[in-house]
Amino acid sequence: MQFFIPMKIPTVTHQEKQVHVVRGKPVFYEPTELKQARADLTDYLAQYAPKKPMKGPLELVVKFCFPLVTGTHDGQPKTTKPDCDNLVKLLQDVMNKLNYFEDDRLVVSLIAQKFWAKIPGLFISLEKVES
Repeated sequence: MQFFIPMKIPTVTHQEKQVHVVRGKPVFYEPTELKQARADLTDYLAQYAPKKPMKGPLELVVKFCFPLVTGTHDGQPKTTKPDCDNLVKLLQDVMNKLNYFEDDRLVVSLIAQKFWAKIPGLFISLEKVES
């Protein structure tokens, strides 16, 4: 399966969870901005979710396409934050929740790229890996 979703890529990432202490114990929570990013990704990805979760070893290719800013051009690699690995963590959590795969541990090959793009959005390719 592969698809492109024209959208504004959330720049808040899973890394931005917060912690506070309650009765001497740490309690982790998601700030409002992270909750909204998760909800937005869920809404966008739900329409492409497979009827049944994919099984077996999988390859996930993700291209995060950020809107052009002054001094950038279409297809130019984006070397500024957020980091690819942090973007992917939130994405895989949402894909897991939407049953794209039985569990994200099945993703044995991961290619994540981020670019500046004339058309901002998210490209996803999820394929079974042949043994």
